[in-house]
Amino acid sequence: MTINDLINKVRTYCGEDLSLIVKAYDYADYMHYGQMRQSGEPYIIHPLNVAYILAELHADIDTICAGLLHDTLEYTKATKAEISNIFNDNVANLVNGVTKISRMNFTTKNEQNLANKRKIITSFSNDVRIIIIKLADRLHNMRTLQYKSLEKQIENSYETLKLFVPFAYMIGAYRIKSELEDISFRYINPDKYKDIQDKMNRKSFEYEKVLKEMYQTIDEVLSNNYIPHEIKIRTKNYYSIYQKQKKKHLEIDDIHDLLAIKIIVDSIKDCYVTLGYIHSKYNPLNYKFKDYICNPKTNLYRSLHTTVFGPNETIVQNQIRTFDMDKIASFGISAYWDIKKGNVRSEMQEILKERSKFMTDLTFFNNIFTDNSQFITSVENEILEDKVYVYDQKGNIVELPNGSTIIDYAYKLGDDIGNKLLSAKVNNKEVGLNYILKKKDRVLIDTNILSQGPKEEWLDYAKTTYAKEKILSQVH
Repeated sequence: MTINDLINKVRTYCGEDLSLIVKAYDYADYMHYGQMRQSGEPYIIHPLNVAYILAELHADIDTICAGLLHDTLEYTKATKAEISNIFNDNVANLVNGVTKISRMNFTTKNEQNLANKRKIITSFSNDVRIIIIKLADRLHNMRTLQYKSLEKQIENSYETLKLFVPFAYMIGAYRIKSELEDISFRYINPDKYKDIQDKMNRKSFEYEKVLKEMYQTIDEVLSNNYIPHEIKIRTKNYYSIYQKQKKKHLEIDDIHDLLAIKIIVDSIKDCYVTLGYIHSKYNPLNYKFKDYICNPKTNLYRSLHTTVFGPNETIVQNQIRTFDMDKIASFGISAYWDIKKGNVRSEMQEILKERSKFMTDLTFFNNIFTDNSQFITSVENEILEDKVYVYDQKGNIVELPNGSTIIDYAYKLGDDIGNKLLSAKVNNKEVGLNYILKKKDRVLIDTNILSQGPKEEWLDYAKTTYAKEKILSQVH
């Protein structure tokens, strides 16, 4: 990896003057001079690779520069003021955002770690590019984890799964998420990783003829009906397979989306037309159909999923989306660099705020918890852990932490609904307010405008910090 490799990569999508990137490289190279990585390479190789990963996301020039400079405040004599003066305030703020808080400010290492975790998490609200740089940084560190001790390999892998993988999911960066998962999985459980790898190689061989036949059939029917398209084969990453096996107690042969066909078209209308053509050729499993275009995931993912009976008694998932949806499916919010072009930082921030509900929760936790440990615990339990997705009465998806009850759901819809909650129906059956929500539940809330507010026993039913805080504010 050289600066020329980076510049050539950026030139594939950016026609602006790139002299600031060269300047950032020269500065980082000078400041890190004499420092070596554990691999024995000059330290500059790491920030150069981080910047290249960002360039693969079509990052803007300031973000590329920050990737090159991301370790200068932590490991050299560089200062934020100096970076601001040499480059600009924007670059300086990004570099400062990804820099760990010094140990000198804390009594213990644990206190420092908690403070730095909080700093990373809250950076979502300030500038999502900080998280994207941190993900690129972590990705290159995980790619070179073989140079660490076995203890560090395991420690970093668990931290990656617990903290950075959820971050990648939250901003929709599936490609980075999948690679981080699989690298971590390989170090934590190498035997199981190898077992799934071997089985997937076998499945790929078994499905090769089936997928080729379906590819040709779908390509022909869309071409004959003048629908511009592109078809790709998507392979499920190993850690996702492992998680699905573990949660649902499945054998690998029982998982129907190990290999999927992705059909990419120009418009939303063409997505639904294409769905019809696929169903005209292959019978669908109706219970396996998902419309994430009408009901997008909270991390911006949009696509139609239909699982069909393919040739030779096989079952194959088809994913249908537009070209922009496909970019977002791979890169999440960072895809807007490519979709919108140019300086779209404020637009990315606004989209994340509007579409990703976790931003509201982060702001809430940050405001009520002064203690870093309480803040981190709440974020890990309610934002970074697995979610349950249910439907409101209009068919909109509502995301909640696993274990949430009717009380949590009501307060998620709004404080007035929570405070005036009277009863609830789930899938047309009346349930108690302590009912624990399950995936795909359809929930109808009944309120009473004359209600005197929540009851104290609701505190025993609520799981989420938000619901508990709102109940406490009313009953005390």
